[in-house]
Amino acid sequence: MVEHIDQDIEWFGEEGGRGLRGIALAGDTIYLAASNRLLAFDRQFRPMDSWANPHLADCRGLSVYDGKLYLVSSGNDSVLSFDLAEKRFDWAMNVRRDRFRFSPVPYDPASEEGPLRVSKLGLNDIDCGESGMYVSGRDTGGLLLFNGESLQMAVELAAGAQNARRVRTGVLFNDSRDGLVRYSGDDEGSEDRALPVPFYAAGDHDEFDDDATRMLRRGYARGLCALSGHVVAGGMTPASLAVYDLRGNRRLLTVSFTRNVKEAVNFVEVLKAS
Repeated sequence: MVEHIDQDIEWFGEEGGRGLRGIALAGDTIYLAASNRLLAFDRQFRPMDSWANPHLADCRGLSVYDGKLYLVSSGNDSVLSFDLAEKRFDWAMNVRRDRFRFSPVPYDPASEEGPLRVSKLGLNDIDCGESGMYVSGRDTGGLLLFNGESLQMAVELAAGAQNARRVRTGVLFNDSRDGLVRYSGDDEGSEDRALPVPFYAAGDHDEFDDDATRMLRRGYARGLCALSGHVVAGGMTPASLAVYDLRGNRRLLTVSFTRNVKEAVNFVEVLKAS
């Protein structure tokens, strides 16, 4: 367990900029998202450095690609880029929606001018690769693809989908409203999977619970990571980790760290050998 105490981070209350919300590995450095601050640790989880930005608000997801660390700023529907060599924020994009159309609006993260601190899309995750930048959130309606110029809907997902990411030819995501980890592998549906997130008691969720209530109840799916093409790991509330076999359509194991429903595993990452 990593403990980081900083007066700028809210550790109590509902949602907002509480605690640690994202993790990414770049070389031998582990980066963590904490509210409006980016933290750096070595592989022994000893603190190395930290950076803040006035346009980083309620930071959630992180993704490393081609010398850059991309951060989701949920509090103002933005994505910020952090140059790993120069250790500075060098680019930012506000995600805007007009009915069914999305548009990227770039701005300078070093400038005082930027988007309002309003979260209309609930952005919570990002996945960057050769095919582009994939961004998703609670109210995006699916997985958005930014190709460097335009922002389009790549895959439509059900309401409540979180942590959507590409795995092989399909999409993996948490269906937090129904307590499921879902995978859609092809158009024929032959690889569709719906794996239940473990609960501690049958009555932990009520059929009519809203999202805010479910986030404080047991078994809420949070965070996903592909361990291979067919094995994935996911976090949940209270702080627990489960490993799923997509090919076998079954849960392999569950590790629980606490039964405190106010503690959660929000994001999962593979710490590869250096």
